[in-house]
Amino acid sequence: MEMLTINNVWMMVCTALVFFMHLGFSFLEIGLTRQKNTINILFKNVFIICVGLLLYYIGGFNLMYPGFEAGDAGFLKFAGFGIEAPANGMTPEYASAGYTWWTDFLFQGMFAATAATIVSGAVAERIKLGAFMTFTVVYVGLIYPIVGAWKWGGGWLHTLGNKYNAAGEIISEAGFYDFAGSTLVHSVGGWAALVAVFLLGSRIGKFNAEGKPQAIPGHNIPLATAGVLILWLGWFGFNGGSVLSADPAATSLTLVTTCLAAAAGGIGAFITSTVLYKNYDLTMFLNGILGGLVGITAGADLMSPNEAVIIGIIAGVIIVLGVALVDKLKLDDPVGAIAVHLICGIWGTLAVGIFGTKAGGDQLLYQLTGIGAIGAFCLISAFIILFAIKKTVGLRVSEKEEIDGLDGHEHGMDAYPDFRTNEH
Repeated sequence: MEMLTINNVWMMVCTALVFFMHLGFSFLEIGLTRQKNTINILFKNVFIICVGLLLYYIGGFNLMYPGFEAGDAGFLKFAGFGIEAPANGMTPEYASAGYTWWTDFLFQGMFAATAATIVSGAVAERIKLGAFMTFTVVYVGLIYPIVGAWKWGGGWLHTLGNKYNAAGEIISEAGFYDFAGSTLVHSVGGWAALVAVFLLGSRIGKFNAEGKPQAIPGHNIPLATAGVLILWLGWFGFNGGSVLSADPAATSLTLVTTCLAAAAGGIGAFITSTVLYKNYDLTMFLNGILGGLVGITAGADLMSPNEAVIIGIIAGVIIVLGVALVDKLKLDDPVGAIAVHLICGIWGTLAVGIFGTKAGGDQLLYQLTGIGAIGAFCLISAFIILFAIKKTVGLRVSEKEEIDGLDGHEHGMDAYPDFRTNEH
């Protein structure tokens, strides 16, 4: 029982750290966008965490962990609405003495909202608030838990490649591997962000008459920097909690590889952007840190420190090239979410088959299978949801609303009111 308590306390601390990440996302997004849309972005981020937890309670948790049994296809199953702890939910038998059922629900629920948060930054400054909220409800409520069930819920990607004896018992486990969500969280959000940005179109003024990208500076880079550092701190819970216990060796290694990859990602992006663009770009530096974090997330428990640094450096280079690619495709992503979460999410997932204790041709094939299947499912489902919204209530605000700013039109508020106008 003492070990259960220790493990459970660690998991609750990690739950709090993942919750804290939502402040980091909020700061990063408002910092990299314009002042006139600050209230709108903050509203979206607060909505995401509130509705995400409620949706996970209503059905998401039981859709993601439905209790697949032998013979199930492992694609879709539902354990029912609402949450109710099993008989052993508060005892050492649950999760092999790792933590209680209630802690399990809350920790997993914190992850659920992150996919929509990723989309929020990519579509900033021109999406209708009602359209975004509708998309969030469907995507977080249905798509994220279905995909999560394929691996973390014991579905078909989890059992892919397993070998069984004559009695049907597992004698060798293989399958797709994603420790903390390079694909299952970050790419799930990244694929939706890609579709949303494509259907929305670019912000007014982002591309000139010749199609060349124009910089639209964020209004508060110090806040963006604070956001990234908060996210880095939050990743101690994101990856550290994914050990699912307070095991000293496993948690320590995971936090070391996570931090080294983040640092290496920042340096990789900083050097690459400096060589290519001849200036010290802080925003590239910051996104490089995030790219390193996303890149290590799939295999943080499998890597040596040396491998973590290599994965992070490559992620940092990918960030700079990925941002340039998104611009070249004439897609407008104000915060670099597609490069960070989608492209580095794919890289981190592939890295499991290239580096670490699972490296090998078979594992790389499993990783490619997971990336392809999840990518196809998320692309198709996100397109159906967003296209339906576009054709009914519309996705994008009017030109006037976009130019004036969404804060005044959709919220009737100003994030930074000028009190001097009220002086007598």
